[in-house]
Amino acid sequence: MRAFEIVIVETPDSLAGPWRRPHQMLHAQVYDSHTSIHDDATAQKLGFQGGTIEGPTHFSQFAPLCENLWGNAWFETGCISAHYRNPSFEGEEVQAILAKPGSGQRQCNIQMVKRDGTEVLRGTVSVGQDAPMTALDRRLTELKPLADPVILRDVQVGMKTKRQTVRMDFDQSMGELYPFSLGEKLAVITETSAFYRAEGTAGNPWGRPIIPIEMISVLLQYRSKEDRLPVRGPAVGLFADQEIKLLNGPLFVDEDYELEREVVALSGSRRTESLWLRTSVFELESRSPAATMLLNLATIKESYSAYREEYNQLYS
Repeated sequence: MRAFEIVIVETPDSLAGPWRRPHQMLHAQVYDSHTSIHDDATAQKLGFQGGTIEGPTHFSQFAPLCENLWGNAWFETGCISAHYRNPSFEGEEVQAILAKPGSGQRQCNIQMVKRDGTEVLRGTVSVGQDAPMTALDRRLTELKPLADPVILRDVQVGMKTKRQTVRMDFDQSMGELYPFSLGEKLAVITETSAFYRAEGTAGNPWGRPIIPIEMISVLLQYRSKEDRLPVRGPAVGLFADQEIKLLNGPLFVDEDYELEREVVALSGSRRTESLWLRTSVFELESRSPAATMLLNLATIKESYSAYREEYNQLYS
């Protein structure tokens, strides 16, 4: 059984998937006790044309390209590492493009583009534990320290959260952050696969349904509001960089996992303060590591109503 049945356009240098229109499923998301960047009205107040499609939604379009290169190893030790460049919106077409790796290489560059050439994301994909530095590994070495923090002034690199148990069932609502179920996502996912479905297990190499890579982000963020990191708010944040790395086979539907988060960096820009978190996922019984996610959650300064007043108190 093949994981995907799609037409891939191949050139001597690249693989490209079909043009797709991803669905925006976060209109009703509640983030930090208010609507999020995925809500049209909130996004428009902050200068966007409307509610943005969440970044990891785009990861699904790269999965068939990676599976074409590396087979089932992609689902077991695959890694996608991306810097989000520009938002995309409901109805827009986007295409995943992968630059073929050189002979013997286990990593290659990726990008996603709109019809007009606008780049949505760029980064790397790889397989295996001995792959080279990822796009975000390199990005972390280039960060400028966060200067004059306000929203993140009480957060310190090295802070860790308490361990949490999480799982994802087909019909389970994933909470206020993700007001939909895996089953609802699979009804509209850009790249469908029998590996994701309960009825496809006869030809599934692992004998049970696996969680699509875009939904690993949902699983790992499911209980994140319980972390109680000392971040000032309410404020609106967005994903600016994200990496998901599988270490020991797929993550499975209807399986309990344990996770913890660690602050690994703080950075900023003219408009944002960025909290870089690495989430580590462990198999519940063996306690062995199963996956990691590196996420740059960038909070928009102007969305925090007390930002200017507190900045002046702290730094004037």
